[in-house]
Amino acid sequence: MHRLATSWTWRWVAIAAWLLACAACRPSEADHQAASVVSGHVHGSNEMADAAELAVQSVVNISTTRIQRRVPTQEERLFRRFWGLRGGDHDETQSHSLGSGVIVDDKGIVVTSNHVIDGAQFIHVRLADGRDLTAELVGGDARSDLAVLRLQGDLKGLHALKFADSDKLRLGEVVLAIGSPYGLGQSVSHGIVSAKGRANVHIADYEDFVQTDAAINPGNSGGALVNLRGELVGIATAIASASGGSVGIGFAIPANMVRPLMQNLLEKGRVVRGWLGVGVQDLSAELREAFAVGDRAGVLITDVQRASPADRAGLRRGDVLLRLGPSATGSPLLMRNAIALAAVGSTLLVEVLRDGQVVQLQAVVAEAPEPSRAPLLATPASLPAAGLLVEPISPALRRERDLPANLNGLVITEVEADSAAARAGLQRGDLILEVDRKPVTTPTDLAQTMQAGKLAMLLVWRDGNASFVPLRP
Repeated sequence: MHRLATSWTWRWVAIAAWLLACAACRPSEADHQAASVVSGHVHGSNEMADAAELAVQSVVNISTTRIQRRVPTQEERLFRRFWGLRGGDHDETQSHSLGSGVIVDDKGIVVTSNHVIDGAQFIHVRLADGRDLTAELVGGDARSDLAVLRLQGDLKGLHALKFADSDKLRLGEVVLAIGSPYGLGQSVSHGIVSAKGRANVHIADYEDFVQTDAAINPGNSGGALVNLRGELVGIATAIASASGGSVGIGFAIPANMVRPLMQNLLEKGRVVRGWLGVGVQDLSAELREAFAVGDRAGVLITDVQRASPADRAGLRRGDVLLRLGPSATGSPLLMRNAIALAAVGSTLLVEVLRDGQVVQLQAVVAEAPEPSRAPLLATPASLPAAGLLVEPISPALRRERDLPANLNGLVITEVEADSAAARAGLQRGDLILEVDRKPVTTPTDLAQTMQAGKLAMLLVWRDGNASFVPLRP
């Protein structure tokens, strides 16, 4: 009996060991998850490689030659004559630069950055297959840093990159940057979309950049930013770097901005921008309170030019612009871009907040005039008021600064250090047009309107633009 019991005991021990071994061999849930991650990684890598191999065929290397002429000085001519050196009436020097471009039409249309080709007499393009071609400039736009080229020569077998809808880009989406960094030919780096709608980078006049951490280096300018479907989502234009190399902050002009600019350059040789004739500014906490905006998204209209589309539509200074066309307006720079990209002659639905009521108007977009470059000049001081010295706008000042005939107010001639005016950001040369929505044309008007300790809303004109400035003297 004891022997039988012992025999069965060992059998049960063996069965238990076998069951434990089977359990150890069975994949756990964690194993399944790990396998899934590895499988997804491999799939993602293949997707990235497919997109890179597709898009790299459309990215070109651009090299330019600039010839600069200079008239020698009298001293240089005498020196050459004395030593018997040769020299003409002009000295010529050549400079070269490298960049990238993207083929967007199989008929030889290439999009690049304007700064890559600006001032170039000769433009050379090397395709991904090694062919060397020349290119002619169709048109360039310095204000958006975009240019269009047309390739010359054998155009067989060109691969055009398809435009994507850049509005559908998502934060964190994987993108590839393809270009010729340091002239090394088609190179690919990858990263993610770090931000969208960057409009305060101060690289160009019109900005709506896609920010990415994909490595962008010198030579990448004008290259492609593509999604994992191999579609063009942007044109690389600049990096933020103290050293000149990539630090993970690069900027690209979004495809939805590139496309209309390109069409303008192809059709007219220049960019025709829309214009309404309004000046706007951000809504600070003080301005939101003063204009009873609440938590609405919008921008404050600070100026409406006489006889402009905005004037004809009934827009007024002090309106809060809530909606422009189909989109809400929460940024002056992005609103400016939206107007600029609107077709001349098209009608935009404009929604504003006026005296607490929402008003809907319609504005017909006109062509934007050339920007004014009027200089800022100061005048002698005359009367102190709330940390300021001001005087009326004189006829001489009006002529000097080419001020509109209907622009009336006071010019700031001095701002006292550490005063409330200085802390509010007022500067010498600014024009004060209104205080608390009332015109001021004499220093007495200003002195009577400003009260110590009371918040005043000044309408200030600077560099051709008006803005509201809260000031508590």
